[in-house]
Amino acid sequence: MLQAFGLTDIGCVRRNNEDVFALADDINLYLVADGMGGAQAGEVAAGLAIEAVVGHVRQDPTRSAFTLSTAFEQAHQQVLSAAARDEELRGMGCTLVAALLDGRSILLATVGDSRAYVFGDRACEYISSDQTWVNEVGRKLGLSAAELRSHPLHHVLTVAVGSEGAFRVNSVTMPLKEETRILLCTDGLHDIVSDSDIVDVMIQSRPSDWKCRMLVEAARHAGGPDNITVVVLQDGS
Repeated sequence: MLQAFGLTDIGCVRRNNEDVFALADDINLYLVADGMGGAQAGEVAAGLAIEAVVGHVRQDPTRSAFTLSTAFEQAHQQVLSAAARDEELRGMGCTLVAALLDGRSILLATVGDSRAYVFGDRACEYISSDQTWVNEVGRKLGLSAAELRSHPLHHVLTVAVGSEGAFRVNSVTMPLKEETRILLCTDGLHDIVSDSDIVDVMIQSRPSDWKCRMLVEAARHAGGPDNITVVVLQDGS
């Protein structure tokens, strides 16, 4: 069974950390959320979302892909309801990524641009798809990679937990192999550190706490403009 380690860092620019992560080892559920919404509202949204997902999964013994998607939908409704009750929380929301280990399967779900990476034997096998304007609209318009990186809508999400409009959960089920390693992270990592550099750290035969520290340090070394949160799951943590 995979074991997990998580680390969050304020970064080099932000005044507060609105990222939240959870390691619910008792139900094999691991989550990362990136809050948004001014003052402390982003942190509130991220905390509410994670609490809602963990609570729902704990109450459902099937712990299936449907369970995880339904838990995300409940989190979305709870964040919306909290924002509607408190004017200071209006407009808050968060991204959310989760990994649920179910026997021989990995159940992954994402909303927004927090990511899941799955590694096999020294190779990256899967990267989740960002729900951003750049990924879902800009690429279809044929904009170059350089144009997408500098586009004014680069950081605009198309979906978020707590946002108005249609709510979509991206989910996938993958086989859990002996050599499987999983990385969950916010854009404070993947938007700053290249995928190739992330892979270089993740394929090392080192403990998960070392990998978390190296990834956070890489983001800080590159300027750390955002909060940075990582969760690594692998054997021998």
